[in-house]
Amino acid sequence: MTGALAEDGWEALRVAARAAMTRAYAPYSGYPVGAAALVDDGRTVSGCNVENASFGLALCAECGLVSALQASGGGRLTHFVCVDGRGEPLVPCGRCRQLLYEFGGPGLVLETPAGFITLAEMLPQAFGPDHLVK
Repeated sequence: MTGALAEDGWEALRVAARAAMTRAYAPYSGYPVGAAALVDDGRTVSGCNVENASFGLALCAECGLVSALQASGGGRLTHFVCVDGRGEPLVPCGRCRQLLYEFGGPGLVLETPAGFITLAEMLPQAFGPDHLVK
């Protein structure tokens, strides 16, 4: 499954994620991460991890990506790639899976080391905004 995105579209996301990864600030872990996603209006947003001396307050690449999404007008994420320092696909951590669910929903397609899957497959029975309806 490629999530209705042609291979050249996925490659463009990988290139953007790798470029973001080169701007990561990871002096403590030595583990730079970059992420890029396609937005439902055709924009691409990206982010990188940013560490600090307090360790626990480090920002994942997905946090930067979602901040870039909101700062550039919002929208819904449709396709997502996250890469490590070698440029290879990663899966988002648990916190970031929840963040991606908020801004992409269950249909968000992710590239993983095992191939393409939806966020619903990665995070079954996810808790999200619909659970907080008044």
